[in-house]
Amino acid sequence: MHVSVVGNTDDSVVVTVRGHLDLDSAPVLATTLDRVLDRPAPRIVVDLSGVEFCDSIGLSAFVVGHRRADGAGGWLRLAAPGAWMTQLLDTVGLAGRMGVYRSVGDALAGRDGN
Repeated sequence: MHVSVVGNTDDSVVVTVRGHLDLDSAPVLATTLDRVLDRPAPRIVVDLSGVEFCDSIGLSAFVVGHRRADGAGGWLRLAAPGAWMTQLLDTVGLAGRMGVYRSVGDALAGRDGN
């Protein structure tokens, strides 16, 4: 798995995740999210377009990040999930509880959410 972070001029952050998100790799994502969630009113988009697999540990990282961002007056949005990831988010009920957007641009703008 590979995780990268890009900060934007409006203080939002895009965290891009590629590969398999599982028990072995989820700590990398959790550590990355911890870093970007330390900002006041964090605004984070997680780009899922390159995620090929995600288990419950990976999903937990999204939920924890979402709750933490929301508690700090910000948000964490999921963007560009592939068909498999979209089905997983729907099946476990996260699509309706978290912001899931078709693209990173839509997530940054807050349009076309689930």
